[in-house]
Amino acid sequence: MGQREKEAQNPEQAPGYELSAQSLTPGPTRKMPPSASAMDFFQLFVPDNVLKNMVVQTNMYAKKFQERFGSDGAWAEVTLTEMKAFLGYMISTSISHCESVLSIWSGGFYSNRSLALVMSQARFEKILKYFHVVAFRSSQTTHGLYKVQPFLDSLQNGFDSAFRPSQTQVLHEPLIDEDPVFIATCTERELRKRKKRKFSLWVRQCSSTGFIIQIYVHLKEGGGPDGLDALKNKPQLHSMVARSLCRNAAGKNYIIFTGPSITSLTLFEELEKQEIYCCGLLSPRKSDCTGLPPSMLSNPATPPARGQHRIKMKGNMSLICWYNKGPFRFLTNAYSPVQQGVIIKRKTGEIPCPLAVEAFAAHLSYICKYDDKYSKYFISHKPNKTWQQVFWFAISIAINNAYILYKMSDAYHVKRYSRAQFGERLVRELLGLEEASPAH
Repeated sequence: MGQREKEAQNPEQAPGYELSAQSLTPGPTRKMPPSASAMDFFQLFVPDNVLKNMVVQTNMYAKKFQERFGSDGAWAEVTLTEMKAFLGYMISTSISHCESVLSIWSGGFYSNRSLALVMSQARFEKILKYFHVVAFRSSQTTHGLYKVQPFLDSLQNGFDSAFRPSQTQVLHEPLIDEDPVFIATCTERELRKRKKRKFSLWVRQCSSTGFIIQIYVHLKEGGGPDGLDALKNKPQLHSMVARSLCRNAAGKNYIIFTGPSITSLTLFEELEKQEIYCCGLLSPRKSDCTGLPPSMLSNPATPPARGQHRIKMKGNMSLICWYNKGPFRFLTNAYSPVQQGVIIKRKTGEIPCPLAVEAFAAHLSYICKYDDKYSKYFISHKPNKTWQQVFWFAISIAINNAYILYKMSDAYHVKRYSRAQFGERLVRELLGLEEASPAH
C-alpha cells in the first residue's frame, strides 16, 4: 500500500462501476406465464431429462449391486413417476422439518396419510437404497464428488440461463439450519454419532434478490492441488474458493462483497484485472494481510471518536479504518474513499462513514435476512454419504432459487404463496397429487 493518506481521488466509484454491463434490471431472463406452477419453476433447474438420467443411473446401479451381492426379489426398476415422488418425499422434510423422511408412514406426529398413499414405505426404502446420479466412476475421474458433479454442472447451467444477477454480489458460506427440535431433544450420544460434514459449501449470491448464482463445494479431505493438505492455511483455501466462484464473472464489472477470510490485497488485485471489483471486511487475525501497511492494522493508544476514519491508498485500492465501538477495516477498489455514507442506528441515529462501509453493511444485512428466511427450508434428511449430502443441499438451493423467480413472476400475483406453501405445492405436484400446469 502507498503511504498517501486521505488523498483525493475522482469521487466516482470504481473504474467500470458506471459501465453498461449491468444496466439491465436483475431478475428472470424468461417470462413465465401467470399459470406457471411450482413444478414449472423447479424444472427450470431440474428438468425431466435430468430426472430421467437419475432413473437410468439408479437402475444401472441396482443391477450392478445385485450382480455383485445377490439378487433382490423385491426390486423392480424405478420409473420417472416414482423418481419424482421419491424427490417429493425428500423435499417434504424441508417443510415439516422432521428428522426422518420415514416419519411420513409412521402414524406419528409427522405422518402424512395423503403423501403415504402414493408409494409404500418399502418401495421408498428400496429406491433410497439404490438411488444414484452417477452409477459408476469413469477411468478419467479423480474428483471426489464424481457421483454428483454432473448434476451440479447441470444446475449451474440452469442458474446461469434463468437469472440475470445484480451488479452487487456476496461470497459467503450460507447458513444451513440444523433442525432445532432435533438438536434440543436428542441425547449427547446422538449428537456425537451425527458425523460432521466432510465438505464446505460456498456460494456467490445476488445481493439484491438473494438468488444463489453459483455453488462451490470444497471437500475437506483428500489430496491434489485443491486438497486441504496442499493448502497450508484458511486464507489460502478461501482465496481459491473465491477464484472458483468468480470464474464466470470476468469482464462484467461486478462488485463482490467478501468476509474477512477471503479479503486480501493479492486476490482483489488479481480480480481487478478481470474487471471484478471488491469490497471486503478485513481482520488482522483472519485475513491475509500481505502487502498492507502495519500502521493501519494496529489499534491506536487512544480510540478515535465514533464515525472517524483513516484511509491509505494504492492506485484504485483503498484501505479504510473506520471507528464505531471499535475499529472496522475495509479493503476496496469498488468505492472511492472520499464518497461519504451513513450507518443508521436505531438508538444513536446516523453515524458518518465512507460509502464503502455503508454499502458493505447494507448488502451483508440483506444476506442475513435471506439466511433467516430460507435456511430453515433445507432438506432435513441426513444421509451418511458425502455426495448425497451435497445433492440434497443443492436441491434445497434450487428450490429456494425457484421460489425467488416465482416471486418475481406474474404467477405470484395470481396466487401469493409463502415459501412454505410453495414447497408444499411442489411436493404435491411431484407426487402427482396436484396437476402441474405446463409452462407454454
